[in-house]
Amino acid sequence: MANRTWRNRIVGEGAEAPDQLLANPLNWRIHPKYQQDALKAVLDEVGWVQRVIVNQRTGHVIDGHLRVALAISRQEPLVPVLYVDLAEAEEHLVLVSLDPLAAMAEADKDQLQTLLQGLQGTNSVVGKLLRDIAEQHGIISPDFRPVG
Repeated sequence: MANRTWRNRIVGEGAEAPDQLLANPLNWRIHPKYQQDALKAVLDEVGWVQRVIVNQRTGHVIDGHLRVALAISRQEPLVPVLYVDLAEAEEHLVLVSLDPLAAMAEADKDQLQTLLQGLQGTNSVVGKLLRDIAEQHGIISPDFRPVG
């Protein structure tokens, strides 16, 4: 069984009006105001770099609920979408595990410090986000001053 090839569950991509996407009724993630403000600031500064994941079978959003909510509040016409084909139980597994799996990653403090030193936020929310990331990982130094 270890030699079995992983199935590709991605079945398409596109763009959808955010108010036409169905929030997953089992979404268990709550987005505090600070996270909302930080994500909005990064989207304002950079734009879309990650698609919202939608299960084609159920029409439910699996990942990207906050991006969709922010797009609705900003009256964005379209959001980028990645469509997957999952059974309901598989949708539930991905919904419950995607963010926690990403959160299991550990920081390479030297690499993170190098990365943060080269960044400049163009607004105060992005600057605060960068400082908070540095502080969370114990790498604040006197010369770390992201613009913001």
